[in-house]
Amino acid sequence: MDGKFSKEWKRSGQTRKQRLYRYNAPLHIKGKFVNACLSKDLRKKHHVRSMRLKKGDKVRIMVGQFKKTEGKISLVDMKNTRVYVEGADIVKKDGTKASYPINPSNLMIVELVLDDKKRQKRLDRKAPVMAAKEKAGK
Repeated sequence: MDGKFSKEWKRSGQTRKQRLYRYNAPLHIKGKFVNACLSKDLRKKHHVRSMRLKKGDKVRIMVGQFKKTEGKISLVDMKNTRVYVEGADIVKKDGTKASYPINPSNLMIVELVLDDKKRQKRLDRKAPVMAAKEKAGK
């Protein structure tokens, strides 16, 4: 790979190529990296394992210095694949507070914002498929 994004990328196991792929990916593909798992009760209710994060969703931080902190998402940074959560602030040396960027893989969605029609459609579309898989697995 020469630094450009390649659609024909063949899933290399090399870490440097993984990083390069993620760094050079266009925004419509980077959006797929901004996913988080749902809590157990949401998973049962919607029959979906994970969802793309959106501003306004309530999340619980699972890993890091803000572990077990719950708050709403204030900003989703697609370019850097980071999420900013209310309540996860650091105090800088001059005393001001700054939002701390968190990797989406370290989050769990506790409450969904369902005012988006496309998001609701995705849940409705996935629900029967996941319910059938659960019945087959039991």
